[in-house]
Amino acid sequence: MSDLGKAISFASGLYRQRVGTLYAGYVGRDPLALLRLRPGRTDPYTIYERMRADGPLAPTRLGNWVTTSHRVSNAVLRDRRLGTQPPYDGGTAPDDTMDLSLLGMNPPDHTRLRRLVQPVFSPKEMAAYQGRIESTVGDLLDQAAAAGAAAGEFDLVSAFAAPLPIAVITNLLGIPDADAARFSQYGVVIGSALDGIKSLRHAAALQTADAELARLFESLFELRRHSPEDDIVSRLVAAEGDRIEPAEMLPLCSLLLVAGFETTVNLIGNAVLALLNHPEQWELLCADPAGLAAKAVEEALRYDPPVQLTSRTALEPIELEGKPVTKGQLVVTLLGAANRDPEVYDRPDTFDIQREPGIDHLAFSSGIHYCVGQPLARLEATIALRMLAERMPDLTRAGAIKRRNTTTIRGPIHVPVKTKATSAARATAAPARA
Repeated sequence: MSDLGKAISFASGLYRQRVGTLYAGYVGRDPLALLRLRPGRTDPYTIYERMRADGPLAPTRLGNWVTTSHRVSNAVLRDRRLGTQPPYDGGTAPDDTMDLSLLGMNPPDHTRLRRLVQPVFSPKEMAAYQGRIESTVGDLLDQAAAAGAAAGEFDLVSAFAAPLPIAVITNLLGIPDADAARFSQYGVVIGSALDGIKSLRHAAALQTADAELARLFESLFELRRHSPEDDIVSRLVAAEGDRIEPAEMLPLCSLLLVAGFETTVNLIGNAVLALLNHPEQWELLCADPAGLAAKAVEEALRYDPPVQLTSRTALEPIELEGKPVTKGQLVVTLLGAANRDPEVYDRPDTFDIQREPGIDHLAFSSGIHYCVGQPLARLEATIALRMLAERMPDLTRAGAIKRRNTTTIRGPIHVPVKTKATSAARATAAPARA
């Protein structure tokens, strides 16, 4: 088939899929379809509650299974009879789909690569990163305060939530002179592709991001083969041909880069939004930043997690909740719903940073695919919330937020905020300009 023919076929498939989702959601009121449309992106939790009435494991219109239950989700994610699968179906993806490395692997390859990168996120390494993260947070807050003083407000995401984890993960990987805005865009494009390709423009953007990351890392691999440093890429290059195949290096580094900041960007954004939308909780944090920042992070992960769902494929015929799951069927675990399961959490829809520890939430998944970088994400978010509460206790929203146009990944891309200091500085400067 010619390139033109492939493009026409691909576009036709996208159109049919889009029409099918719109019809299933708005006409058939199918909840999984609604999650992929505006109602689900605005407030998935209302839809989850509708689905919860269908029981712990329910069939989907496409012949698979879905669960809102914490218990069932946790069991599915830990069951070795269920494995990962590519995010695309035939006819809805570009010719060269994204290689998700660890996220798309099952043992033994998953085990081998995970063991290679796990030491980077050990408690010893985390302790060494803390001072560097605190310094980065301090610099970003200084810059945000200055920008707010000039404009009267600043964008929490572009000024703070995004550049922090981008600076940290690019430093760990050994990427020199990282451009926060450019890498943030990579995250938006690649993160949105987890829902499937939406248009030819989206496919082109994904391929462009993939090609740019490939050029960046191939150049860095070559550099580190001759001039190794104390960074992740140097460790992988040293293991090349032994513990990691050459073809596996680029997908793994791309995953570590994007997952290393995309989850944390949305974690910080969702956490600050939850706090500002619940002023009494923000006041509690500001009264005791050191004591409550870590608890605020855990509650934000439970209440509004950055990753809302994941799926597993039956590798063999099994039975779940007394129901047959045939080989190849998907089981969709709605992590956002599981984290508000009333069978597990008291007052599940209440955001409470003083909530007593109980059963672990599933924001970082569970089982062998439990997020390898979660110690770093937690550390960054805890320091970010603590220092934000210490430095800007009078922080408030300054306008409408804009959320990502995604279902799997949930988080804001624009959150205007202000403080009394930035508002006062703006008011003082206005007459001078006049």
